[in-house]
Formats: sequence, structure tokens, C-alpha cells
Amino acid sequence: MRYAYGVTAALLLSGSTITLVNGTPVTAQTAGPVGASVNLAPGGAPASFADLTEKLQPAVVNISTKQKVRVKSGFNPFNRQQPSRQREQQGGGSGFIITPDGLIVTNNHVIAGGPRGDVVDEVTVTLTNGKTYTAEIVGRDATSDIALVKVNAKDLPFVEMESSAKSRVGDWVIAIGNPLGLGSTVTAGIVSALQRNIGAGGAYDRFIQTDTAINPGNSGGPLFNLRGKVIGINNRLISPIGANIGVGFAIPAEEAQPVIDALRKGERPERGFLGISISPVSEDMADALGIAKERGEFVQNIVEGEAGDKAGLKQGDIILKVNNRDVTPDDTLSYIVANIKPGTKIPLAILREGKPMKINATVGRRPTEEKLAQNNFNPDENKDFDGDASGDDAQVIRDALGIRAIPLTSEIARAIGMPQSIKGVVVDVAGRGSAAQKGIRRADVIVSSNYKAVTTVEALARAINEAKKADRKAVLLGVKRRGGATRYTTVRID
Repeated sequence: MRYAYGVTAALLLSGSTITLVNGTPVTAQTAGPVGASVNLAPGGAPASFADLTEKLQPAVVNISTKQKVRVKSGFNPFNRQQPSRQREQQGGGSGFIITPDGLIVTNNHVIAGGPRGDVVDEVTVTLTNGKTYTAEIVGRDATSDIALVKVNAKDLPFVEMESSAKSRVGDWVIAIGNPLGLGSTVTAGIVSALQRNIGAGGAYDRFIQTDTAINPGNSGGPLFNLRGKVIGINNRLISPIGANIGVGFAIPAEEAQPVIDALRKGERPERGFLGISISPVSEDMADALGIAKERGEFVQNIVEGEAGDKAGLKQGDIILKVNNRDVTPDDTLSYIVANIKPGTKIPLAILREGKPMKINATVGRRPTEEKLAQNNFNPDENKDFDGDASGDDAQVIRDALGIRAIPLTSEIARAIGMPQSIKGVVVDVAGRGSAAQKGIRRADVIVSSNYKAVTTVEALARAINEAKKADRKAVLLGVKRRGGATRYTTVRID
């Protein structure tokens, strides 16, 4: 959950697990998209949504998931490294069919679960007629929170998407989904706002705000206009109680469509990237520099070799315009850049030491979220386990030494002040197990185990398994820390 404006902003949850939420009329037939017009009473209000609902409801599905996850066992005062056990976690949400052969749009968080957002083990789709299918995951994108799943079927009812740019604040909309596990449910309301920035940051911080009742389980379901077109994908709500209070949000169809198109082709969506860390220009900073308040963003750091570095940006620059668009709290630098095609040359209007300048940049391609996390590695951050390690090798290390180790990339090496020539794995979470008791801490680099070089997570796990097979109770680790020589530490295998 995320707290905003003093209330809870939560992606829509469902089931027993944490799963998130994100025209010409045609006749109802499986050969074409379903849809219908709504008869309007005097004054423009709908006389009823019944005809529209009857046409659209069969194209909206319930999605349920199962996933095996590891959870901590009960507290044991004699074992500070608390063992874990495996259990089955269930969740779900909603989705809608966009092709007659069973391609379905939903939210990524509906089909991703566990503490690290791993893909679930099993996805089941249920139609309004009660028929169920086992679905395969076609593609998913965590950044936009959009996913595609597919069922093996023919001649299914399906719906079409339409840009919300054609909508107006005050227009009637309806949501269909599976709120609170109740089954197919229809709610109605109006568009409360368009292009709403809710402070989530990044390329997709633009939502349709609606007072249509959406609740946990509506995640991934459609928001329809009165022409029966999907203008949004229900995604999250703001609520002090975790349920509908009339402030819900849907991903606009025009934001979702390029992602859907890429996933259908098996591609990763392309987003622009400058490779800089930024922060808003505070009121005090604006006063100090004599610039307009709530305009521009401050460059904190620059990733070497990325687009911003190549363009000549420097730490301390203030970027006022990107591609001739003002950078403001409502039109952030991240949003503008992410929605520019990589390879595009753009002008940047900046302030450097109080003096206005213009430079040109060629937009780069945004890396994966995992790569970005490595770029932003903070050795002083006090991290704890946010769940069990991802992958068998990582789990071997966690179980044996009580740490989480990740690859030592050039970006992380720079962040922790380590020479680029050093090869090894870096401690991301030190935990409180046997390694931590021997003084190993976050940002330490493990370079060897029993005198054998450790250059990958797999190599460290292999060394631990070899020690276990030889009935050894400990491993001798070579550990480097910033500014120091390699030191050797014997760590017991738990």
C-alpha cells in the first residue's frame, strides 16, 4: 500500500493474497466485438444500463491464481535466522477478452504474487457462463502493470478499446469485474478526472479517476463508456479503509494499447531514458536561484555512459524543459522522457549554476526494473529481507549463510566505491545469520569460497553445496570491503 494525501492509495487486492488492482454500436455476435448503445432519458441520463451490460458482461472474465511461496515459520528464540516453509497462496482479479480466440487483458499484479512479484504457478479463467479454462501467460510488464493471458478457445465474445481522450469529465462509465470474490458485478458512475497524476512517478502516472465503485478484485477489469468501448483498465483506489469510497483509478486505454501491442509480439515495451536521478525543485531552492516555483527538476546523479551523460548533463543542473515541454509537478521529467521513442533527438532547456543553457540529447532505452535497482544501489540503506530469495541458487545461499547475494555489476561497483576490476557477488541483505555474526554486512563483496573464485551467484551456491557434500560445517569466504584488502572469514553453514 502507499499513503497519499493522508489516506491509503492501494492497488486493488483480492482473495487470500496480496494481489493488486490496476463508436459505432454493433450487434452482439462472436464474429465481432460486443457493444451496444444506451438509451438516454430526457436530460441525457441513461434510462438503464441493462442492455449495455447484457452485451458486455460475457466478455469480462474472472481470473484466479495459485502460487507456491516460502513464508517464515513461527518465532524460535534459539534460531535468529527463522526457517521458512512453503505454502500455496491464492489470489485473483478480473480481465477482459480482446480477441475471439481468447486473448485477455488484465493487470500484471493479478498474475504476479509473492513478496518479489514473481509470476504465479497457475492461472484459471472463468467466463460468466461458468466455463473455466487454464490460461497461459503471454506477456507481462510490471512498469505499466499490464499483462496478457490466453485461453485455448474459439468464437468468444470480445470487446474493443478506445482512447479516453474522447471522454469528458462527467461522462457516464460502468465497471464490470469480480470485486471481493463475489463474481461478475456491474457498477456505474462518472469520469471524475482525466490524466490524473497521483504521484506514483514514472512513465504511467496518468489515470482516469472515477467514482464508479471499484473494489479489491476489480483489478484488471474494464471501465466502459456508453458505446461499450474499454477506455480504461481498473487498477487502484485511494481509501482510508482499503475499499471503495468513490476515488478509483483506471489505466487509460491509450496508455495501455502500446504495451499490449508489444506484449502480443513477445517484445518488451520501449520507453525513453536519460539515465539520471532527479528530485523536485523545492520552494527554498527556487527562492535561492530566483526561478519560478514548481518548475523544473534537479539532477542529483548521472549514470555514466547513458543518454544524459552523453548529452553533457552535470550533477546540479536543473532541467526546465524537455522537448519544448515545461517540466512541472503535473508533467514530470520522468513521464515526458519515458514516453519519447528511444533514439529521438530532443532539446533540453536547463539552468547550470543559475545560467540558462540549451543542450541536445538522444533519448536512450529504459532498462529493466532489475537493472534500474542495481543502478540505484545504496550501500548505506538498511535493508531487510522482503521475502525469500528468488531462485534456487539464491535460496541455497540464504539458507546456508543467512544473506542475499546479487551480481556485482559495474553500476553497483561504482556505488560502493569498488574498482571495476573486482569480480564477485555483493551482499544485498546481510540478515542476522551466521555470515552477519562474523561481521559480513551489506555492500561487502564475496570474491572467493575455499580459495575458489566466486564471480556469480551460481558459483557461490555451488561452493556451498560442494561443502555440504563433503560434510564440511563451514566455508572460508574471501571478502572485500571498500578501501580494504581481501580478508578471509570462516562462516558456518546453517
